[in-house]
Amino acid sequence: MEELRADPESADAALAPPGQENPPPSDASADAIESQIRAELRTVSYLAKEYSIDEIVRRYEEGATEELVGGELFVPSYQREFVWEVWRRSRFIESILMGLPIPQLLLAQELSGQDEDEGRLEIVDGSQRVRSLWSFVRGRYRLSGLTRLTTLNGKGFEDLLPSRQKKFLRTNIRVLELDERSLDEVTLEMFLRINQGSLGLEAAETRRGAYRGELYTNIIRLASDPLIAEMIPVQGTKAMRREREELVLRFLAYTFNLDDFKKPVAPFLEEFVKENQDHFLPEWEEKLREALSFAKKYLPNGFRKSNTSKTVPRVRFEALAVGIALALRKKPDLVPGAFDWLESEKFIRLTSSDGSNSAPRLKNRLFFVRDILLETAR
Repeated sequence: MEELRADPESADAALAPPGQENPPPSDASADAIESQIRAELRTVSYLAKEYSIDEIVRRYEEGATEELVGGELFVPSYQREFVWEVWRRSRFIESILMGLPIPQLLLAQELSGQDEDEGRLEIVDGSQRVRSLWSFVRGRYRLSGLTRLTTLNGKGFEDLLPSRQKKFLRTNIRVLELDERSLDEVTLEMFLRINQGSLGLEAAETRRGAYRGELYTNIIRLASDPLIAEMIPVQGTKAMRREREELVLRFLAYTFNLDDFKKPVAPFLEEFVKENQDHFLPEWEEKLREALSFAKKYLPNGFRKSNTSKTVPRVRFEALAVGIALALRKKPDLVPGAFDWLESEKFIRLTSSDGSNSAPRLKNRLFFVRDILLETAR
């Protein structure tokens, strides 16, 4: 019999998630494997139910306010913004009308301790689907981009026959409700695992769902600060997908934990957030503001490539912002000289792509900016 083995050269090899190193093969025995599985088993208590679309829409909007996304069924503040395009929402509705299987919703009972919140259900997975259903039934958008039910392009819920509307609203969707016996930590881990497997979810959005401590609360706050918003311009989908939060996190992790950066970016950032999620040092915000104020005062176009650029590439921001912070750490009263090095072949090469963020290449970018600022200082 041919030996079963992991082939790192094969396209079918079981590789680690993007940005993470593939762990070496284990030589553990079957008994050791079973022991570890038992030790890591999660006790998750849940109820399996079926909700009609009519009930989902009603429970989503009952009790909704301007401050609350949803009512009895609600989207928690840590989750991502509504980023599904109309065509994606339309394809979801088309699938329901065609009778195709729909992924289940995962809900968790609210444990806020507030009487008015008792009985509310947090949408752990499925917020896009719930909001798509609600907005379609309530006439908030018209279908587009449909390839099978083409007669529905440009049409809304109100254009269906009354009998079809009733059938649509009676359609059942499977729901799993986690109850109060399921720890909050379990809810967060489920969100993280589900959404890291989604090709449509950015890292910053996933972290929003997985970490609710003081660190990420402050990262979210800083991302909307006027100075930071001015110096890190983000538009369109990138703004909705929390790009500014990602850059603030990268600044903090690289500036204050650079010596520990020996692995790919994704696990390095995750480790920084996990280790610091329950605290946020005033120095972190102070150094971020210092670096951004320095860039605003001295850099010709801030972090942008030109005065017409609408956004800032990640590698350019990392190199300049962290490099400035490292230079100011050595010389707090630094007054820079000329900035012709911004157009130099070396700087352009170092900041040309985010394709490789290995420790040596990242540090080369940061140290180049730090050193040239110190060398050319007036």
